[in-house]
Amino acid sequence: MHKLNDILSTIDAHFGGAQWFVLLLIGTGLFFTVYLKFPQIRFFRQALRIISGKYDDKNHQGDTSHFQALSTALSGTIGTGNIAGVALAIHLGGPSAIFWMLLTAFVGMTTKMVEVTLSHKYREKAGDGTMAGGPMYYMKNRLKLPWMAALFAIATIISSFGTGSLPQINSISNAMFSSFGINHIITGGALAVALALIIIGGIKRIAKVSERLVPFMSVVYVLGVLSVLIWNYENIVPSVVAIFGNIFSGTAATGGFLGATMAFAFNRGVNRGLFSNEAGQGSAPIAHASVKTEEPVSEGMVALLEPFIDTIIICFFTGLTLLSSGAWNEKYENVFQQADLYVLAGQYSENNPEDLGKVADFLLKKQTLPLFSGQLTVKGGEIVDGDITVIHARSFAEDVHVKEGSRPFSGTINVNKGRIELSALEGLHISGKSLLHSATLSSEAFKKGFFGDWGKFIIPLSLLLFAFTTSVAWSYYGDRAVTFLWGSKYVKYYHIIYVIGFFIASFTDTTIIWTFSGIAIALMTLPNLFGLLFLHKEMKMLVNEYWANMKKNE
Repeated sequence: MHKLNDILSTIDAHFGGAQWFVLLLIGTGLFFTVYLKFPQIRFFRQALRIISGKYDDKNHQGDTSHFQALSTALSGTIGTGNIAGVALAIHLGGPSAIFWMLLTAFVGMTTKMVEVTLSHKYREKAGDGTMAGGPMYYMKNRLKLPWMAALFAIATIISSFGTGSLPQINSISNAMFSSFGINHIITGGALAVALALIIIGGIKRIAKVSERLVPFMSVVYVLGVLSVLIWNYENIVPSVVAIFGNIFSGTAATGGFLGATMAFAFNRGVNRGLFSNEAGQGSAPIAHASVKTEEPVSEGMVALLEPFIDTIIICFFTGLTLLSSGAWNEKYENVFQQADLYVLAGQYSENNPEDLGKVADFLLKKQTLPLFSGQLTVKGGEIVDGDITVIHARSFAEDVHVKEGSRPFSGTINVNKGRIELSALEGLHISGKSLLHSATLSSEAFKKGFFGDWGKFIIPLSLLLFAFTTSVAWSYYGDRAVTFLWGSKYVKYYHIIYVIGFFIASFTDTTIIWTFSGIAIALMTLPNLFGLLFLHKEMKMLVNEYWANMKKNE
């Protein structure tokens, strides 16, 4: 498992997590923002008019209304990225990572408008009578690059697992287990059945479910966030200062957090921002292709609202909650995940500034430290080898103990180059105090609000709604890609595999799934961004034609 995660991390570091990738993503959004004269500001009001139903026409080809398409697309983006993804961004890059998430969302509003507009223009009617669209259709019909279209469709299928299925159910099951003690397999099994029942109904049933759930779950979550912010009101201003005050300097070590550079915060913030709102990834155009309209730009305007709602509102509120509660840099008792665990050779202390700097640089990959290899001796649940340091979740682990079931373990554990061999951990679990990340960190933050310990139930219930609807939406994206590649008759086989993968991911290691999702996102995003840039002149022409027609009809 460690070797697999290391391989995936290496791929992600040179691909989806590489600096050139995030620069390309931000650069594309900035280019279109300037080229189209800040449409996310100029067209915002018109977008609100469109989703109000003012321009709806039931006689147009399509399967859903503007609002239903927006809800379906939002159900695909509002998920673990808003809860677990924000927590992971802060865990890795510090408070300033939130700023880069917001910047990604602002320029992403334009990127999403462009990709939805171009994809909608070249949509087609599928063999089953429904509308099919997405970047693969403009790549095939406009760019005349069927190989690129096929590559994007294959990447969409992969990403439907890496973005929509695996990390979503994984976060739900972890949250349900930590909050309610519900076994991961039970959560996965129950939701897999519900998922299968919904996706069999196709886009119309998906749209109806999304139309009802998305507004409800967003309001419930924001109310929960406000309960924490009001309770910790004195920390709101310092939290805002932390987000915007260390943009170019990075975040210094504070509490259990060992610090992060500006480059690390930028990289993680943009990466998690993309995972949250999916601007440039090419997923939302698939949902918007189903809408009943013959005007591509109008649907593009609807799409620009998605990053605003998803990231600028919901993710920003989540970040403020994590920071104002103080949970982000505090250590908590937890069961260690093996992919987050390192054993260093030699003793290091976080109270020693020199040791602190060395370990921080090690975690930021700025220097290497000797890793322990050999056998660790454990007596009565305590590791008795004195010349080691246990690092978990990018923090110095404290009060480390090993148990076999519920009893203290005595024996030896094999360690190879700082990684505990999984064969040595059968029936064992290592726990102690360390930083948290992802959904478990958000759960702790919500306990520090008006509801106290009852606040921990907000996250699992929110994740249940957010992440499950994301999985539903992504099943549709994947089945449209299957339809494009092989036809509608193979969609049922995809659905079967999708549901099975969804179930298995409920009890699979979180870190590996998040790493895999980063790679899957990049596989979709790269061909889409190149296609959008190539068609920039056509995009500007479509916008000008739209406003010219609007003036004629006034």
